[in-house]
Amino acid sequence: MTPTDTPIVFIVDDDASVREGMAWLLRTRRLLSESFDSAEAFLAMLQGQSSHDGAAWQPDPARLQQSGCILLDVRMPGMSGLALFEQLLAKGMAQAWPVIFLTGHADVPTAVDSVKRGAFDFCEKPFSDNALVDRVEQALALSQERLVARQTQQRLQSRLLELTERERDVMRLVVEGLPNKLIADQLDISVRTVEVHRARVFDKMEVKSAVELANLMRQLA
Repeated sequence: MTPTDTPIVFIVDDDASVREGMAWLLRTRRLLSESFDSAEAFLAMLQGQSSHDGAAWQPDPARLQQSGCILLDVRMPGMSGLALFEQLLAKGMAQAWPVIFLTGHADVPTAVDSVKRGAFDFCEKPFSDNALVDRVEQALALSQERLVARQTQQRLQSRLLELTERERDVMRLVVEGLPNKLIADQLDISVRTVEVHRARVFDKMEVKSAVELANLMRQLA
């Protein structure tokens, strides 16, 4: 792994002892972590700013190139963990970095509802250290899978942008399974021209067959 591929666990909890204990626990499994004492501090990090003013925001794109997960306390002064979760859902961050809620007994029904809405899991305090870190590792693995899929889609989109309008027309019909003669008839061009465009599409999309091209397009869909 390169440094940017190293997964990270974000601990968001207003209790310093919890943050310190969680960081130590994660280190025993060789997992990196960053701690935040409030939802606002975590949001400021996401934006690459020193503070959060409540305005519309977008996550720092560089942060999205790193896999991770979030250990999030449900109840905190100021913005609650649930309110933060809502913002993460809206920005797609809860998909990129799976959220594990840390809850007290009274918060369990709320945490269960959040899991149904997209949180990865919840752990009730006091929790089993090993069980929690096992779930963290599973969340990090899921984050890595999603990161790879997102990067693959971005590369495919970049390749598509290199195609001319005519090449896109030819590609669409190739993916539909049409032979060169029928493609030529539909586009009112020569078979030789279809062959040239087809070869350029294969080259730009980095594929060697119509089947491989169709599989790529399904990934984009």
